[in-house]
Amino acid sequence: MTTISTATPQPATQTAPRLSFDAYYELVSFHARYAAALDQGDWDAWPEFFIDECIYKVVPRENYEHGLPLAVMDFESKGMLKDRVYGIKETLFYDPYYQRHIVGLPVVHAVRGNLIEAEANYVVLRTKTEQIGDVYNVGRYLDRFRQTSRGLRLESRLCVYDSEMISNSLIYPI
Repeated sequence: MTTISTATPQPATQTAPRLSFDAYYELVSFHARYAAALDQGDWDAWPEFFIDECIYKVVPRENYEHGLPLAVMDFESKGMLKDRVYGIKETLFYDPYYQRHIVGLPVVHAVRGNLIEAEANYVVLRTKTEQIGDVYNVGRYLDRFRQTSRGLRLESRLCVYDSEMISNSLIYPI
């Protein structure tokens, strides 16, 4: 199992680690492709953004800040992500909705070899058919990326959402 070191945001006065333009562009493009896959409901593509031994959690900010383990979603491998995809497509009963992700530019906290630790703010809007869209989830991604032969992949993604509550149930990945 992969351990997570939580990236602590650096004060604005510290110099941020530098990535080349091409490496930063790859990071930004990764976020755009990830959001597009989820927004299009391409669930089979979602696990492919991760390495095999990965962590994906959706956790309220209060729990994260107090080191509490309770998470709304907590997966520890690409296999578990694929199980979630199977559940979305085949077994879960829910009122379908559309998502639209808006992801801010990533802030890089650390670069060590083929590892990049970064965070980016996100907003997920949700629209159910015949209803007005609403703000569904707001927070930040705390990420550990690995450079692989297939490009950047997530080693871990913590989706730390700001509210203590989420609307209804969380079905789709954030």
